Amino acid sequence: MALPAEAMQNVPTVEEFWAFFTKSQEEEKRRQEEADRRIKEIEKEAALRRVQIEEEEAKRREEWKRGMEELRAEHRETERVVRNVGRQIGGLHNRFGELAEHLVAPGIIRRFNELGYHFDDTIAERVRILDSSGQRILAEIDLLLENGEYSIAVEVKSHPSEKDVTHHENRLRILREHKDKRNDRRKIRGAIAGAIFPEDVKTAAIAAGFYVIEQSGDTMKINVPEGFAPREW
Repeated sequence: MALPAEAMQNVPTVEEFWAFFTKSQEEEKRRQEEADRRIKEIEKEAALRRVQIEEEEAKRREEWKRGMEELRAEHRETERVVRNVGRQIGGLHNRFGELAEHLVAPGIIRRFNELGYHFDDTIAERVRILDSSGQRILAEIDLLLENGEYSIAVEVKSHPSEKDVTHHENRLRILREHKDKRNDRRKIRGAIAGAIFPEDVKTAAIAAGFYVIEQSGDTMKINVPEGFAPREW
């Protein structure tokens, strides 16, 4: 059946159809090329971002490594300073102890003689008690006063502690054993001298039966509380 004349007028010609098809193909190609171009741009941006991230990570790792090296260097320097300070404090403590001995020794005989002892002017410093082989030091006494009846062992500390009280008790026990082996029956008494004497340590020393020797100006004094009875070993 033939199409009406009006309908035939709306049917595209072959040329028109081919032109439309070609244009559609070109448009599709253009869109594909645009999509490919955009994908390449995105991939390029991603690659650049990956490089940037890797560089930033490498920089952070380098900064962290440098920071750790600096920290280790500071730690080594701190350890060195602490060691130096420790040596200085140790040396200062030793010198202060020696100074305290020099403060105690000159007047100590007179102070004890004022309490009724009869010591001559001889005082032994840093007396060492050795074992039977003569090789090992069992105890060392800072100052030792002796007469025919008594031996008084004095421990000198710049800043006595309760531990020093305990150590001095053990020191006098060793001295007693040492003298007994030599049939030396003299009575042994003890004293602790300090440049700075905390009250609790002073109380502990007196309770242990020790004379307490304190700094008084440029000399020393013996603290003898009422009712004090010195312990004998």
